[in-house]
Amino acid sequence: MIERLETTLNRYNEIAEELSKPEVLGNVELMTTLSKEQSQISEIVDKYKVYKKVLSDLEEAKELLNDKEMAELAKEDINSLSTQKEELEKELEVLLLPKDPNDDKNIIVEIRGAAGGDEANIFAGDLFDMYSRYAENMGWKIEIINAEEGTAGGYSQIEFMIKGENVYSKLKYESGSHRVQRVPATESQGRVHTSTATVLVMPEVQNVDIEIKDEDVRVDVYRSSGAGGQGVNTTDSAVRLTHIPSGIVVTCQNERSQLRNKEKAMEILKARLYEEEQRKQDEELGSERRNKIGTGDRSEKIRTYNYPQNRVTDHRINLTIMQLDRIMQGKLDEIVEALVNEDIRRKLAGE
Repeated sequence: MIERLETTLNRYNEIAEELSKPEVLGNVELMTTLSKEQSQISEIVDKYKVYKKVLSDLEEAKELLNDKEMAELAKEDINSLSTQKEELEKELEVLLLPKDPNDDKNIIVEIRGAAGGDEANIFAGDLFDMYSRYAENMGWKIEIINAEEGTAGGYSQIEFMIKGENVYSKLKYESGSHRVQRVPATESQGRVHTSTATVLVMPEVQNVDIEIKDEDVRVDVYRSSGAGGQGVNTTDSAVRLTHIPSGIVVTCQNERSQLRNKEKAMEILKARLYEEEQRKQDEELGSERRNKIGTGDRSEKIRTYNYPQNRVTDHRINLTIMQLDRIMQGKLDEIVEALVNEDIRRKLAGE
């Protein structure tokens, strides 16, 4: 571990030296790249410097054990510093874990009503509201890309982007099937029904991450049927993209401009293709995807929202919280933190 920490510290100092050179300061792209790399390792470097100071103080305290007048005080310092040393080693071990290269990216989220008809669509709308409130609490921004409203409320399908700091690192565990148990508004006899909605979370994809050839995409335009104010239904502004090699179909109709709808649809298509490529790579690696917290597959039931008992349960980590009302108001911190900690635990255990 010390060898890796020394390498990281040396790299940090190298970047600091590079950033002081006039030729680097005059190159915006290079300066941005170096600054980003330095920022990514700064927490490790700062923690390592504290660790080195603790090691130094520990050695000094041990030398004082031979001094009769200072021996008792030295023992107290050794106990305190030894505890600090162990805690810092654990923290550094976590910081040195391989980082998910997508963690700092914005995300595209796709929510679909699944089993349960109208109630499933209503629940999809509730999930969208939950994520919107969480994003607001985190200071992130939401941008709806495409929305197909359900006949009784909610959405049969909605795609939206969440932009902010480290969004993917917090919400990447949300992909899967979400199950709700409650009395639907459409139920006249007060019976509890079970419905599901699926969530897919994808990192925003840059052009360098994936390339799509023009000849591989069929573009269809049609008249929008969604919300959007006066004039939205008077032009063929909605866009449907079909990626011929994969068969993936993406639509966007929320913007008045056909060009803007096409741009947004292309963002979703890139994210879908990137996610599919990641899935294939993980399957080739065998156990790695299975050892993740969830596979991201739509069919995997990850969470149950039980309204009669005000209970939410995440089945992957056996976490139950008796505050469903708070969760639906966007108070997702307890669930997100538990998922992140379990992911770290599995990585440290080499599972």
